[in-house]
Amino acid sequence: MPAAYVLRESAEGRRAGKDRVDTDSRAKAQRFADLHREGCFLLPNAWDLGSARILEAAGFPAVATTSAGVAFSLGRPDHDFFAEQPPEDRVDRETMLGRVREIAGGIAVPLSADLEDGYGESPETVATTVARTVGAGAAGGNIEDFTGDRTRPLYDHELSVERVRAARETLAADGEPFVLVGRTDALLVGGTLDEAVRRANAYLEAGADCAFVPGAADAGTIGRLVREIDGPLNVVMGLTGNALSLDDLRALGVRRVTVGGSIARAMYRRLLDAARELADLGTFSYAADQLSQTELNDLFRQGSRRG
Repeated sequence: MPAAYVLRESAEGRRAGKDRVDTDSRAKAQRFADLHREGCFLLPNAWDLGSARILEAAGFPAVATTSAGVAFSLGRPDHDFFAEQPPEDRVDRETMLGRVREIAGGIAVPLSADLEDGYGESPETVATTVARTVGAGAAGGNIEDFTGDRTRPLYDHELSVERVRAARETLAADGEPFVLVGRTDALLVGGTLDEAVRRANAYLEAGADCAFVPGAADAGTIGRLVREIDGPLNVVMGLTGNALSLDDLRALGVRRVTVGGSIARAMYRRLLDAARELADLGTFSYAADQLSQTELNDLFRQGSRRG
């Protein structure tokens, strides 16, 4: 992709989101980049400002968004094949970036954005999405290779690499710190571990700062990924109640751990249980361990001051 085009797209993307990246956002982005340089850290996933502030109050150094949680909060499905998910059910880029901007502006810790496939196939579209995400105040973001098309569930290898390269060139033109994550869904669509490693390494070579391979959940698979991927590895836990702990993952050499939509799904489990109790039994035991109004008011009041 010509550098001049990337520069133009970058400027347009910033103006469409926010005219400039302010000093606070830049400082948060630099702190987020520093987290990836050594050790292992847990990056929990929020879906709105309230959930992000609760995670921030728990002491996490950064927060990520979850496209699943955002979709569920809007009453829509997530990460499905198009045949089962009509276009009007998908969360579009404007909606997602609006949520990213709201969360990033309301917390004091860095935010990483789940950008799905960049909201379009072409490298140019991915470049614009990343530029606008910087403008929305995010400190990092994922670009995945899942297409939503059952006949070709992953973007072709070379196109996938070009999409990551376009994002990196845009970021280089901006000169802003931003942790770009290259995500391959090879394991989620029935691909081999060899393919996942090949794609992850290609994305790192194209400019990703971190590789993300969802679907790896056991020590053997994760250990092999750490050994064979030439850069920091993100894995996602909580999808199946995996027995591995953060200490286990640290010992395996994982750099970053996310939890995807699992917190949101756990919350919706509680909501569904409460609804069924009310509808079927007419009882109210679901409310026995609720947070009090005072507790939530105090927590969100403190978060508002920090944000």
